[in-house]
Amino acid sequence: MEAIGTQNPKGMSGLRNIGKAMKQAALSEIKDDLSKYLRMAENEVIVITRHGKPAGVLVGFASEDDWFDYKLENDPRFLQRIARARASLKAGKGIKLEDLQIQPRARPRRGSS
Repeated sequence: MEAIGTQNPKGMSGLRNIGKAMKQAALSEIKDDLSKYLRMAENEVIVITRHGKPAGVLVGFASEDDWFDYKLENDPRFLQRIARARASLKAGKGIKLEDLQIQPRARPRRGSS
Protein backbone atom coordinates (compact mmCIF):
# COMPACT_ATOMS: atom_id res chain seq x y z
CA MET A 1 0.00 0.00 0.00
CA GLU A 2 1.32 3.47 -0.86
CA ALA A 3 0.34 7.03 0.06
CA ILE A 4 -0.67 9.10 -2.95
CA GLY A 5 -1.41 12.63 -1.73
CA THR A 6 -4.39 14.57 -0.44
CA GLN A 7 -6.69 14.83 -3.42
CA ASN A 8 -10.45 15.16 -3.07
CA PRO A 9 -12.12 12.38 -5.12
CA LYS A 10 -15.19 13.38 -7.11
CA GLY A 11 -18.42 13.04 -5.18
CA MET A 12 -16.81 12.90 -1.75
CA SER A 13 -16.70 16.60 -0.88
CA GLY A 14 -18.09 16.52 2.64
CA LEU A 15 -16.56 13.44 4.14
CA ARG A 16 -14.52 14.08 7.23
CA ASN A 17 -11.57 12.02 5.95
CA ILE A 18 -11.04 14.32 2.97
CA GLY A 19 -7.86 16.33 3.19
CA LYS A 20 -5.96 13.46 4.72
CA ALA A 21 -3.54 11.33 2.75
CA MET A 22 -5.01 8.83 0.35
CA LYS A 23 -3.70 5.30 0.36
CA GLN A 24 -3.51 3.00 -2.60
CA ALA A 25 -3.97 -0.75 -2.19
CA ALA A 26 -4.24 -3.62 -4.62
CA LEU A 27 -7.57 -5.40 -4.83
CA SER A 28 -5.87 -8.65 -3.82
CA GLU A 29 -4.64 -7.03 -0.57
CA ILE A 30 -8.09 -5.67 0.25
CA LYS A 31 -9.82 -8.99 -0.45
CA ASP A 32 -7.46 -10.68 2.01
CA ASP A 33 -8.13 -8.22 4.85
CA LEU A 34 -11.28 -6.18 4.15
CA SER A 35 -12.06 -5.34 7.80
CA LYS A 36 -8.61 -3.80 8.28
CA TYR A 37 -9.10 -1.60 5.21
CA LEU A 38 -12.61 -0.58 6.28
CA ARG A 39 -11.18 0.60 9.61
CA MET A 40 -8.44 2.50 7.77
CA ALA A 41 -11.03 4.05 5.43
CA GLU A 42 -12.72 5.72 8.40
CA ASN A 43 -9.75 8.12 8.53
CA GLU A 44 -8.34 8.13 5.01
CA VAL A 45 -9.37 7.48 1.44
CA ILE A 46 -8.34 4.08 0.10
CA VAL A 47 -7.91 3.89 -3.68
CA ILE A 48 -8.30 0.29 -4.86
CA THR A 49 -6.16 -0.71 -7.80
CA ARG A 50 -6.53 -3.58 -10.23
CA HIS A 51 -3.37 -4.48 -12.16
CA GLY A 52 -1.77 -1.26 -10.90
CA LYS A 53 -4.52 1.03 -12.21
CA PRO A 54 -7.15 2.81 -10.06
CA ALA A 55 -10.38 0.80 -10.08
CA GLY A 56 -12.40 2.25 -7.22
CA VAL A 57 -12.43 3.97 -3.85
CA LEU A 58 -13.16 2.41 -0.48
CA VAL A 59 -15.16 4.82 1.67
CA GLY A 60 -15.38 4.25 5.41
CA PHE A 61 -17.68 6.00 7.85
CA ALA A 62 -16.49 6.80 11.35
CA SER A 63 -20.04 7.63 12.45
CA GLU A 64 -23.65 7.55 11.36
CA ASP A 65 -23.35 11.29 10.67
CA ASP A 66 -20.64 10.55 8.10
CA TRP A 67 -22.96 8.00 6.45
CA PHE A 68 -25.86 10.48 6.44
CA ASP A 69 -23.65 13.21 4.90
CA TYR A 70 -22.45 10.82 2.20
CA LYS A 71 -26.01 9.77 1.34
CA LEU A 72 -27.12 13.40 1.02
CA GLU A 73 -24.11 14.41 -1.07
CA ASN A 74 -24.83 11.62 -3.51
CA ASP A 75 -28.64 11.79 -3.63
CA PRO A 76 -29.71 13.17 -7.03
CA ARG A 77 -33.00 14.49 -5.61
CA PHE A 78 -31.19 16.44 -2.89
CA LEU A 79 -28.65 17.80 -5.38
CA GLN A 80 -31.46 18.90 -7.72
CA ARG A 81 -33.19 20.65 -4.84
CA ILE A 82 -29.98 22.51 -3.96
CA ALA A 83 -29.51 23.50 -7.63
CA ARG A 84 -33.08 24.82 -7.81
CA ALA A 85 -32.62 26.80 -4.60
CA ARG A 86 -29.37 28.33 -5.86
CA ALA A 87 -31.00 29.26 -9.18
CA SER A 88 -33.90 30.85 -7.31
CA LEU A 89 -31.54 32.91 -5.17
CA LYS A 90 -29.54 33.93 -8.22
CA ALA A 91 -32.79 35.13 -9.85
CA GLY A 92 -33.40 37.42 -6.87
CA LYS A 93 -36.02 35.27 -5.20
CA GLY A 94 -35.82 34.36 -1.57
CA ILE A 95 -35.10 36.28 1.61
CA LYS A 96 -31.68 37.51 2.69
CA LEU A 97 -30.57 36.29 6.08
CA GLU A 98 -30.12 39.91 7.18
CA ASP A 99 -33.77 40.60 6.39
CA LEU A 100 -35.11 37.81 8.60
CA GLN A 101 -36.61 38.91 11.86
CA ILE A 102 -36.40 35.93 14.12
CA GLN A 103 -38.88 35.97 16.96
CA PRO A 104 -37.68 34.20 20.10
CA ARG A 105 -39.91 31.34 21.14
CA ALA A 106 -41.65 31.52 24.46
CA ARG A 107 -40.15 28.98 26.82
CA PRO A 108 -42.50 26.76 28.80
CA ARG A 109 -42.41 27.53 32.49
CA ARG A 110 -40.90 24.86 34.67
CA GLY A 111 -42.46 23.53 37.81
CA SER A 112 -45.80 25.26 37.35
CA SER A 113 -48.85 23.04 37.68
